[in-house]
Amino acid sequence: MTKHLKESTSELHDVTFEAAVSELEIIVSQMESKQLPLQDTLAAFKRGTALLQHCQKTLAEVEQQVRILSDDGKTQELQAYQDQDQDQD
Repeated sequence: MTKHLKESTSELHDVTFEAAVSELEIIVSQMESKQLPLQDTLAAFKRGTALLQHCQKTLAEVEQQVRILSDDGKTQELQAYQDQDQDQD
């Protein structure tokens, strides 16, 4: 099992958004390629779930900051970015 999978989910406050996304990509890749034994797969799933929640929380906090910093309290730039990101999917 990788070092990241062994780490406690309580240590996520020190993990940057980018590092969390990168680790999630690794976990998904390992799980999709069936490289992990069953117990490690369960640990990876738990870690991935914690990382996902961490990323969602971080994004929500940033979105709130953008709303506060926006002149009119709307997230026009953020919405345009989200629309552009969805178009790429």
